[in-house]
Amino acid sequence: MRAGSAKLRPLHPSSEPMTNKKQPAAKKIIDTPAVRAENPFLNTGFYTRMRDYTERDAAFSKELKAIAEHGAGKQNSDARLAPSLQVLRGVIKKGLPLEDMLGRIVLGVESGLWAPWLSGFGFELRGVNYAKTEARNARLALDISLASKANTAFANAGIPNWRSLVAQDCLQLQVEKPTEKTPAKAYAIFTLDASAN
Repeated sequence: MRAGSAKLRPLHPSSEPMTNKKQPAAKKIIDTPAVRAENPFLNTGFYTRMRDYTERDAAFSKELKAIAEHGAGKQNSDARLAPSLQVLRGVIKKGLPLEDMLGRIVLGVESGLWAPWLSGFGFELRGVNYAKTEARNARLALDISLASKANTAFANAGIPNWRSLVAQDCLQLQVEKPTEKTPAKAYAIFTLDASAN
């Protein structure tokens, strides 16, 4: 046997299972508490700088990804009270500001007009209690997609990162990824809580 040939021999397998070496790393991941991802687009200055060198569609995709990773903030989900919707509540369409429309829904007045009224602002009426004897709570979905009808009102008010701000207040987010035939769709879910009067 030549000198040094022992070095070429395969080592004997360890008596310990190979998975023991990987367990500490896995345990460390499990023991680490889940932290919500930060959404940098909440900062208007950051958003504006990003838009200086990013095209509109790409900017929307980046912001939507950050919104989805951060999740719904649930800071104030009643559409009549949410600070992020203040600009939208003051906009007048079909002769009424959104604020008055939301109040009429809670009061149960002119129920046949609720859905068309809301659609002009980018809202869908996803559920409502029509019973005359009970509180009129409702679920509203605000379209935060690229072509949202709400975009104009926020742009006119100089709030480019409105989607991120709305996501901080809303109760829930629904994000649908784009396909070959359809663009990405996203909704921020708000409520009308009659008990908040």
